[in-house]
Amino acid sequence: MSRDFEEFVEAETPRLLGLAHALAGNPHDAWDLVQESLTRVGVRWRRLASDNPGGYARTTLVRLNIDRARRSRREVLPGAVPDRQAPVEIVDPVDPWLIDALNTLTPQQRTAVVLRVLEDLDYDGLAEQLGCSIGTARSHLSRGLSRMRARAEAREEVGGT
Repeated sequence: MSRDFEEFVEAETPRLLGLAHALAGNPHDAWDLVQESLTRVGVRWRRLASDNPGGYARTTLVRLNIDRARRSRREVLPGAVPDRQAPVEIVDPVDPWLIDALNTLTPQQRTAVVLRVLEDLDYDGLAEQLGCSIGTARSHLSRGLSRMRARAEAREEVGGT
């Protein structure tokens, strides 16, 4: 493994982990997404090193998460669940209320909202990341933000902080 790649992994992991946690909703799936993204970057490192490896890693992470969400809708889980979860370190924890609110969105809405807020992507960037038209990206973002606002208003009415 090249030193350049090691430095890239060290620098990008916290940012990727924050993005993945916001997308996936839990630290374990987030860590899996980050590891798979970095693995894919590592395999292509010679080609990507001079280009934009961070952008490639983020795009890969977003697409892996969309695939994960699609698969989870079709998966049948086994009856036995482990007694405990392995520890995962989150650099900047996400407010549990926010994760709960994001979990109410469709995978595309959630991805659009997270990429807009964390990556500051415009509609063109959202459409590219989501693999859809600009109009569809706008729709996902608008509906996602509307549902998030409704959750925030309901939380304020109940007296949450």
